[in-house]
Amino acid sequence: MPIAHLTLELRIEGSQSLKDKRQVVRSLKDKIRAKFNVSVAEMEETGLWQRATIGIVSISGSRDYLEGLMQHVEREALRIVNNNGAEVVDSWLDYV
Repeated sequence: MPIAHLTLELRIEGSQSLKDKRQVVRSLKDKIRAKFNVSVAEMEETGLWQRATIGIVSISGSRDYLEGLMQHVEREALRIVNNNGAEVVDSWLDYV
């Protein structure tokens, strides 16, 4: 059974504190969870206020379904992040 893992590297340019960073990350995580049936977590927590790494995971019996789902998730994440004054600087998708 395939597992899809999408990783997003965020740059939060307007962040002036850890609180600002957490607000952007929490907004992204909550909205993605609410719209899609996926697991979302911040990975590699660092003390850097302008950087965050987000991991999004889903499992299904169909790799084609996962590929489409993750494309939708990535597009929605880009929209959410841009609306919060941040940007996705890198993303990659892996299958297990």
